[in-house]
Amino acid sequence: MDLNTVAEVISPARVGQWRPGDAWLGGGTALFGEPRPHVTRLLDLTTAGWPALTLREDGLEVAATCTIAEVAASGYDIAEKCCHAFLASFKIWNVATVGGNLCAALPAGPMIALGAALDGTVLLQGPDGERTVKVADFVIGEGTTVLGEGELLRSLHLPAENLRSRTAYRQGSLFAHGRSGVLVVGRVAGDGLVITVTAATKRPHVLTFPEAPSAELLQVALAERIADEDYVDDVHGLPVWRRHLTRLYAEQIRAELAA
Repeated sequence: MDLNTVAEVISPARVGQWRPGDAWLGGGTALFGEPRPHVTRLLDLTTAGWPALTLREDGLEVAATCTIAEVAASGYDIAEKCCHAFLASFKIWNVATVGGNLCAALPAGPMIALGAALDGTVLLQGPDGERTVKVADFVIGEGTTVLGEGELLRSLHLPAENLRSRTAYRQGSLFAHGRSGVLVVGRVAGDGLVITVTAATKRPHVLTFPEAPSAELLQVALAERIADEDYVDDVHGLPVWRRHLTRLYAEQIRAELAA
């Protein structure tokens, strides 16, 4: 979709250049997906020269401008599985960015699931400096994040220990090639288990168990931690269906990782 209110594109863009009416441009698949009459200038991040993936001793740094295709080819099984939750063509995979998927804050955003499930953090840069926020706390509602005025998401950090953990993954949608209605990721953490629920809910929900939970304990925790009104209600699935699949998938993951 054309953004016919845009009069200027700044490239390369820097943090201090932001002003009201600006929008940060990465891959553009979300930005150009709907009318945005308030946007008058684009700040192009694609020419910033950030390395897509940087492997460090403490984990993997994923630039905001890293594409989904590059994440899928990073060599980590859970990362590739989350990328496949896009159910998108190779054209989207090679254009859509990690930062864009996180900042769009759609419930079905699989980079949100990846980051939250691995206890990842995002580095935010703005006029007042830098700050680090957990992915699970970055998205606070449908299409809503903690980004302040003029802030941008610079990178996603995934801890090395969690990247090496055993994981399990379940994804469900109403149609074979439909948007994710439920996305549940499980991760073994020491003697315990971490269950992360996205897509079904308006924001990520991370349930941490210090010890491997029983089937009953897991279901009780899901019922207590995720209220009925937290489940998304749209054309991609009714709340009761999303709740049912969430609990079903969570039990399947618990049993798989306990084996």
